[in-house]
Amino acid sequence: MRHVDIWSGLDKLAARHNLSSSGLAKLAGLDATAFNKSKRAAKDGRPRWPSTESISRALQAVGASFDEFAALVEGNTSARMTAPLIGMAQAGSDGFFDDAGFPCDTGWEEVEFPGASRAEGAYALEISGNSMEPAYREGDRIVVSPTEEVRRGDRVVVKTRKGEVMAKVLNQRSDTAVELLSLNPEHPPRVLNPADIAWIARILWVSQ
Repeated sequence: MRHVDIWSGLDKLAARHNLSSSGLAKLAGLDATAFNKSKRAAKDGRPRWPSTESISRALQAVGASFDEFAALVEGNTSARMTAPLIGMAQAGSDGFFDDAGFPCDTGWEEVEFPGASRAEGAYALEISGNSMEPAYREGDRIVVSPTEEVRRGDRVVVKTRKGEVMAKVLNQRSDTAVELLSLNPEHPPRVLNPADIAWIARILWVSQ
């Protein structure tokens, strides 16, 4: 990957989420000028590369995967996959998922997202509510994979055995409790008994 391609990927990532380069940097908790064009070369003309930490924080801020960023860097945005779209309200009803967290019917609207070989079985949900603002807003569509490994800090969709479906951040997970966080500080953490959870699936991508 070339220096210019990495920076171009960050610019495209910001534009995809309706942000300027400064807006993306601020959302990631970085200095507002971190991704500015003036920071991409030293005074002597040598190229300056964004750090892996700053890229990681930018991806986390907008809920993007490294696969999505790599596709932007390589200009391979035409390589896309589709996933069936299920409304969040529908997702909370009985009968739309099997025990493993996969949609159990077909015929929904299809959502396109950057291709990734590991995204087999992915599906899309439409965000309702404001608990995950500013990363996810009302009406945004998230692509979810029930086959991806879920780790602490991941953004996830959780379905309870009562049928509640929620997008959260997985903060802690043990044999006795699962702690889920919202990005919006107005919403307190949720602590659930693992026995009350039907499944947890990782969020791969968001379309805004």
